[in-house]
Parts: sequence; structure tokens; C-alpha cells
Amino acid sequence: MPAPENARDIAGLSGVSAQPLARVPIRTRSASVTVSAWRLEVTSDQGPGTIVLVEPASGEAHYRGEGIFLGWEQERLAEVYTALRARGEEAGLDSPQLG
Repeated sequence: MPAPENARDIAGLSGVSAQPLARVPIRTRSASVTVSAWRLEVTSDQGPGTIVLVEPASGEAHYRGEGIFLGWEQERLAEVYTALRARGEEAGLDSPQLG
């Protein structure tokens, strides 16, 4: 299947494209309540993956990689997440305002 028109190369991956950000409920080991996070679903020539951004009340962001991003370091996940989010903003995609 050919890559989408907006696909590009990022962090050693080729043909990378992303779905719009989705707000999802999550639980963390350090919290006794459910919190929200941003989920970024990605497709690439190397396969699918997801990056979840958790922003706890402490303000320190934490990224979790799934699929092709499993085992990636925080800095590398942040690089891909930021690059794909910036790409969505360039295309005129707005993040939903919640709350």
C-alpha cells in the first residue's frame, strides 16, 4: 500500500503519518485516580505504533511507546511526538479544547 500523501521520514522511520491526537483516560502506578493523556497513533513503512503523552499535575511529561515505539527512550519519543504534532498544526488541524 502506498504511503499517505502527508507521510515523511522522522527519527529513522520512513513513510511516517499520524492520526489526529485523541484524549484518553489512563491509570498510572503513582496515582490512585484516572487521569487523561494524549494518544498519537502512527503508521510507517516499518509498521504501526502509538505514543501516549501523560502530563501529571507535577508538570513533568512522560511518554509511553507502543508497537514500533516500544522500548524507545523518552527523548526520542518526545522528538517524534513533537514533530508529528507540529506537522498536524501546519496542516491546520486543531487539538480539541476540553474542559
